[in-house]
Amino acid sequence: MSRLVLVVDDDQEIREMLCVLLQINGFATDEAEDGLVALQKIREQPPHIVVLDVMMPNMDGITLCRLLRQEPETNGLPIVMLSGKAHPHAVEDGLRAGADRYLIKPSGLDVLIATLHELLQYALAEQRCG
Repeated sequence: MSRLVLVVDDDQEIREMLCVLLQINGFATDEAEDGLVALQKIREQPPHIVVLDVMMPNMDGITLCRLLRQEPETNGLPIVMLSGKAHPHAVEDGLRAGADRYLIKPSGLDVLIATLHELLQYALAEQRCG
């Protein structure tokens, strides 16, 4: 069974590239161009994990992450922020908002895939124990 990854980024080329690379590595993918669209998709068909950009129109990644952590249905959803904002304060803001990991673009595909597998394993273990 493929794990569904929701890729949220306002840059269409990045979304498409990430989706193709994730699919090649055995993941099912969906995509959203901003936080508002992502929130709607998450409510309609919850993914197993979210890869989330920080800077986007309509609703940024920090705001979306905070909203997801406040809702009981999504507070345990694994979230990886993938952003070009590399300043330590940006990383801290992302983690404080509730992201499980904060990767800086351009992170290598191997790092992203390993992070997704790690977080999915952890989430699966949590479901079994909780």
